[in-house]
Amino acid sequence: MTGGGTGIGLATARELVRLGARVAICGRTQAKLDTAIAELGQNASAYVCDIREPAQVETMVKSVIEKDGRLDIVINNAGGQFPSPAQHISPNGFLAVVKNNLVGTFHVSREAANQWMIPQRGGRIVNVIANIYRGFPGMVHTGAARAGVENMTMTLAVEWAQFGILVNAVAPGIIRSSGTAQYPPELLERQIAQTPLKRAGTVDEVAASIVFLASPAAQFITGATLRLDGGQALWGQTWEIA
Repeated sequence: MTGGGTGIGLATARELVRLGARVAICGRTQAKLDTAIAELGQNASAYVCDIREPAQVETMVKSVIEKDGRLDIVINNAGGQFPSPAQHISPNGFLAVVKNNLVGTFHVSREAANQWMIPQRGGRIVNVIANIYRGFPGMVHTGAARAGVENMTMTLAVEWAQFGILVNAVAPGIIRSSGTAQYPPELLERQIAQTPLKRAGTVDEVAASIVFLASPAAQFITGATLRLDGGQALWGQTWEIA
């Protein structure tokens, strides 16, 4: 589980532990991981890892397999972005978001597949993306990266079906989490108003959908993206045009 120390990642780890799974989480900040492990208990372990660095990912995946003896499910949840009009995003800012949200997801998926899932001929990968279905005005960097992950999800689902690996994604809309808490309140409230269900989702609702895609109930689903957006992708204005 990447990005497992807070928000959607922590909620998903909590649900998996409750269901009896052994869970390994990773992130870049030791303090956040320590806090998460204190909550999750002895069936969870944590690894400091920058998923943008392939050597670190290789080492982490190897360590998880050595400690737990297997790696059946990978949840690519790590992400980072900031709201900004496209013309104000620097080249380095754009690249940093794409490397984390898109390239990092590939590094983790590739290592998990090569080190465990392909040799064992089975596994589940669930990618967490975003509501990208009418563009992503205000955050072009993450919109481009998440769209890339959705395409990667479909591609890997086809390529790795021969190994019994199922690859799916969830696309949350407006979710009340530690991540969205950093955004201006007026931005969130405007997007909630443009959501047919007129509310934000919760991290526990997203976690339940991730767990479903990782469960036996979803064993004939691959290459799919499950939208969790209260209908936001279907209706409303997400960006005020001057």
